[in-house]
Amino acid sequence: MKPIGYWLNRTDEALTHHMNGMLNEFGLTRIAWQVLNVVEDTPQVSDTDVLSVLAANADVPTLTAVIETVLADGWVTRPTSDRLTLTSDGRRRLAKVAERVNAFRELSMSGISMNEYLTAVGVLERMTHNIEARRTGIER
Repeated sequence: MKPIGYWLNRTDEALTHHMNGMLNEFGLTRIAWQVLNVVEDTPQVSDTDVLSVLAANADVPTLTAVIETVLADGWVTRPTSDRLTLTSDGRRRLAKVAERVNAFRELSMSGISMNEYLTAVGVLERMTHNIEARRTGIER
């Protein structure tokens, strides 16, 4: 049996590769889709908040470039100089993307019960907290 790190890397790579291919027809990547979801979840979100929420997913230069791309492509706009919000066209397009992402989620969950999924996520979350607590010297 391969160790967990191997499967974490393989899973992330498979998710990213498949999602990038699927999202390409919309002019998006997985990380761009994640940025759009943060903007959708928090209307008039600040760039700083987007960077903070997605810090584990990509570095600051990558996220900044993605923000500029989704702005240039008309997915989002700036109601003020430091805020982002979906455009009406971006909202409409994102709804179409969501249909495809939901189909992808069904594919990736094939043969996996919700309890198994929740257990896997819970275990990974605890492992992360254990490691981060050790690194920062904070016991959880």
